[in-house]
Amino acid sequence: MTLKELMRRCRSYRRFNEKRAITKEELSELIKLARLAPSARNAQPLRYMLSCDRVTNKAIFPLIAWAGYLKEWDGPEEGERPTGYIIVLKERDASECSVLFDAGLAVESILLGAVEIGLGGCIIGAYPKAELKKVLSIPDSFDPLYIIALGEPSETVVIEPVKDDDIKYWRDEESVHHVPKRDVSDLIV
Repeated sequence: MTLKELMRRCRSYRRFNEKRAITKEELSELIKLARLAPSARNAQPLRYMLSCDRVTNKAIFPLIAWAGYLKEWDGPEEGERPTGYIIVLKERDASECSVLFDAGLAVESILLGAVEIGLGGCIIGAYPKAELKKVLSIPDSFDPLYIIALGEPSETVVIEPVKDDDIKYWRDEESVHHVPKRDVSDLIV
């Protein structure tokens, strides 16, 4: 698969096939990719917590706000929930510059790696950080940045042109998820 094909398939998936379990080994392989991503000043301030067991996954799931533009949707139902999570942490004393650069590069590496092995994911930034720290017993020396929800996608996501400058994603009557993307000509100044 070419990089362009990986990028086209790397969408924010929010519904998964719960029958397809994710293993700790698969999650570890994704962290190996994140580890290879460039790091500002080579500071390497990120750490990761992995979850693929039902008990921990069940504790993480209710903390997540799933789709800001889909106000009527409360998130994936039983049978559609993620079977794995990667919690992206930063060292508490890490510089903001390092964290901003490193997190984006690491998360994209994880998501591209997930697509390559038939998985998909969604980056979650909307969750109660203090509560997540408590639920997962995250050491005080780390702060959570993102939750990456992972699983085998069970939904169709379609990229389409932006119309009338409206970038909000939406679902049609068949639950196909539509994601408007700006044209290249609109991006180059």
